[in-house]
Amino acid sequence: MRLDLHEIISAPGSVPFEYEADVSGMDFPGVEKPLSTLTASGKAVNTAGLLELDGEARVSLSCRCDRCGESFVMDKRVSVHAVLSEEIQDEDNPDIFPIEGDGADLDEIIMTAYVLSMESKLLCKPDCLGLCDKCGANLNNGPCSCRSEGDPRLAKLAQLLDSKE
Repeated sequence: MRLDLHEIISAPGSVPFEYEADVSGMDFPGVEKPLSTLTASGKAVNTAGLLELDGEARVSLSCRCDRCGESFVMDKRVSVHAVLSEEIQDEDNPDIFPIEGDGADLDEIIMTAYVLSMESKLLCKPDCLGLCDKCGANLNNGPCSCRSEGDPRLAKLAQLLDSKE
């Protein structure tokens, strides 16, 4: 989708935008499926010749926790910020996007922000305890019946403490 910027390329002002995209074809580890389309809204503003696009993108995703394996729903909000330029000086900067003709490519801007904001590890909650490495019990549901053996490097100290009792 192209955002028409002809009104603000040479004069101060702003252009609002609404955006919607299907992200079901995108594959991220831990994401089972999107539960909604990706929607975004915001505006492009020309302030003293600098064109900037600011907005927010939202999507609801069905995910699987990387620690405990449980399914959970993540409502993801992504802040979108882009500098729009007719001449790209720094091609390695992910925040600068080209103006082509009188417009900018919203697909590229929004999807880049979405992809760059995805977490590399998806957790059902920040303090997820994961699974017991012996019996496989979900430790978020309570402690398991396995006895912790402790660090094998400290086994000699444990023997010393056992002999004093």
